[in-house]
Amino acid sequence: MTLPNCDTLLLERDGGVLHVTLNRPDSRNAMSLAMVGELRAVLAAVRDDRGVRAIVLRGAGGHFCAGGDIKDMAGARAAGPDAYAALNRAFGGLLEEAQAQPQVLVAVLEGAVLGGGFGLACVSDIAIAVADAQFGLPETSLGILPAQIAPFVVKRIGLTQARRLALTAARFDGDQALRLGLVHFSEADAAALGQRLAECLEQVHRCAPGANAATKALLLATESEALGPLLDAAARQFADAVTGAEGAEGTMAFVQKRKPNWAQ
Repeated sequence: MTLPNCDTLLLERDGGVLHVTLNRPDSRNAMSLAMVGELRAVLAAVRDDRGVRAIVLRGAGGHFCAGGDIKDMAGARAAGPDAYAALNRAFGGLLEEAQAQPQVLVAVLEGAVLGGGFGLACVSDIAIAVADAQFGLPETSLGILPAQIAPFVVKRIGLTQARRLALTAARFDGDQALRLGLVHFSEADAAALGQRLAECLEQVHRCAPGANAATKALLLATESEALGPLLDAAARQFADAVTGAEGAEGTMAFVQKRKPNWAQ
């Protein structure tokens, strides 16, 4: 696996974990078109690499992401509506790809988690926030729409809460994000945040990478596929897994009372 060169991201591989840090701290890691492109390239580069078990996404400088980049939007203004639509849809493409990424996507949420940052939190498999993080969908207060984010917010927290948050641009903290089901953990401080991240990554490490990828795809398919055909396909996948290398290793490890090779 060769990772792309990035100007807006910091990349660090630590064993089976790829740490991706949004690195535009002067703008609270606002999501530029360049950053969108680099994130999509990184996700594509590791998509088929089962040696990467988890991707940890966070922001530099104490903030996760404060939303879209105003400079990009100003530049699109001169080119007209089509340029705005293309700029907006590119971020939606990133969310689609991140949602479907085979690896476990972990979002570590500090400071501003607004607009596009909120959207990224909604497509994570595990979301860990610090209690004083600030979440919100500010778009309507700026006279615009959370156009690409909205479907992912609805799927994450439900239509009723999404309507309230999007139509009031209300801000809320990590504890409220936990109550809404937006995040899985709200931690008191940075030290507790780091401890929780290490715990979650250790749990991911126990799970077979191929089984995790197939399970994630199965869970996502429940939102769009009919139940009968979905269960038919799942039965075939189960049979392939049981008779495959991971299934054989997992069964043998259980009998021999040892850790399977992916958890060594």
